[in-house]
Amino acid sequence: MESYLSLIINRLHEENYSCIVGNGNEIRTFKGQSVNDLFDLYRYEPSFLNGATVADKIVGKAAAALMLLGKIRSVYAEVISEPALDLLSNSDVVVGYDNIVPFIENRDKTGWCPLEEACYGLKTPEEIYPVIRNRILKTDNHYKN
Repeated sequence: MESYLSLIINRLHEENYSCIVGNGNEIRTFKGQSVNDLFDLYRYEPSFLNGATVADKIVGKAAAALMLLGKIRSVYAEVISEPALDLLSNSDVVVGYDNIVPFIENRDKTGWCPLEEACYGLKTPEEIYPVIRNRILKTDNHYKN
């Protein structure tokens, strides 16, 4: 298990991916922003997340909720927010990280990430999912087809 996680973490760093999800012999790599890739996996292929190992550059509360809903086994984050860590700490998910921050910043570094802020007061992944879904479906043209 440790060598599998190390492999995924090394690829995250060396190949400049935003997120890598591994489950069994299959490893999927992503370069997208926000939680869109995790959202797509949970929405269209939840079985791939079940028992998966994830390495991610940035894990906020929304990403943590999607990982919990998908029933991942372990996650490594370069940066994780305190709200995300709090949510994950109430589960069986093994969590590793390099840096913890009070919240995930927006892309301009002028305040909170909109999803982090929208999820802040919510307590469970089930409460958080509709917020993620509505925000992504509303703001991302990819989903309007």
